[in-house]
Amino acid sequence: MALALGLVCACSGGGGAAASPSATPSASASAPADDWPMFHRDLARSGVAGAGGQLGTPRAAWQSAALDGDVYGSPLVAGGRVIVVTQHNTVYAFDERSGRAGWQVSLGAPVDASTLPCGNVRPESGALSTPVADLERGLLYVAAFLAPAHHELFTLELASGRVRDQRTVDPPSDSPAVEQQRGALTLSHGYVYIPYGGLLGDCGSYHGWVVGAPVAGGDLISYRVTCGRACGLWAPGGPAVDSAGDLWVASGNSYSETAFDYGNAVIKLSPELKELGYFAPADWAALNRADADLGSISPVPLDASSVWSSGKAGTGYLISASSPGGIGGQRFAGPLGCGTWSGSAYLAPDLYLACGGALLAVRVDVAAPGFAVRWRSQRAAPGAPILAYGALWTIETGSGTLVALDPTAGGVRWSGAIGAVMHFVTPAAAGGRVFVVGDRRLQAIDALGPG
Repeated sequence: MALALGLVCACSGGGGAAASPSATPSASASAPADDWPMFHRDLARSGVAGAGGQLGTPRAAWQSAALDGDVYGSPLVAGGRVIVVTQHNTVYAFDERSGRAGWQVSLGAPVDASTLPCGNVRPESGALSTPVADLERGLLYVAAFLAPAHHELFTLELASGRVRDQRTVDPPSDSPAVEQQRGALTLSHGYVYIPYGGLLGDCGSYHGWVVGAPVAGGDLISYRVTCGRACGLWAPGGPAVDSAGDLWVASGNSYSETAFDYGNAVIKLSPELKELGYFAPADWAALNRADADLGSISPVPLDASSVWSSGKAGTGYLISASSPGGIGGQRFAGPLGCGTWSGSAYLAPDLYLACGGALLAVRVDVAAPGFAVRWRSQRAAPGAPILAYGALWTIETGSGTLVALDPTAGGVRWSGAIGAVMHFVTPAAAGGRVFVVGDRRLQAIDALGPG
């Protein structure tokens, strides 16, 4: 296969312990060991595979034929199928073991990107976010951007791809043409939560929103970040959910430098999308001025007491889960040495973060509280990392390379070329394999090959 070309193995040395479901923080029961039903596998977005052996010599298992568009969201693994959604608003299902093509569904025509007032998604703008699967009910929820410009939530049957339902889920008072749906969908408490931010260039009168669509039908609920303009909720991981069932989102910059208006804030929301508290750095105005979004990754619920947040400015914050603290009210803050992007992986006590040119391992002490950088591995524009099979996996988006690192020290244990990828992409893992999209092809890598 083409995937086998350019593989580099550095397989000597140990790796971190294999993860177990009990070690994975989650707001609900862990997904089955062979499933990855949402962005980074669970509601807390921990990014840890539930079970599996230790890393062997990874090798190509299969790859699909070319898909009909770019893929920005994460693959999902649900009920023996691997699901991907393209920018052309097409949903594909493949057999997890063989790679055989299953069902394929077009959700409708995407928006011609030249008709939008700004943005960098070209030449068309369609589904950008990671969908979410309901394993118990055998359903898949996908958000698509359709022409004429509007956002639609589709409910598909996992077994067949049949569209069971669809409804418009635009924010209630902003133009859908300036609201970009980039963050992953979240399924919790009987709602599918859909976050919104703006387009690159910050054109138009947009705001950060979370829209909640009840899976049983009924009226939408929504929350709007209360800034004058902007404050987008654009992090690829979407809303995270803590062990109490509350949602956490982080906003980007607003345009206020005098009165705080929830730009660069971490916001705690109830399942009904009522605000329960917020945190903002004391230098929120400077962050607004510098476009140094705190919201470049989703908040990370660490345990019942603490939530992590960090952004473009390169400062990490430990926040009280029960009382986020308002302006300057963090439990602890410290420098990371680089801005964080895309997403994270967490297996207590270690948090793994993607920076512009590096991956970081941060040892977190939630009791003290405090944290310290354990190691730093220089990487070319890494996407959000995940932990699986004793390795830390990331996609270097500049070079189109999948890399497996030793979680204990950061050394490269394996790398392989996968082809051109989109911004902020992240792998999925299940059944001893890692799944990625490169060169518009879904690719399965057997991580447990002969050691």
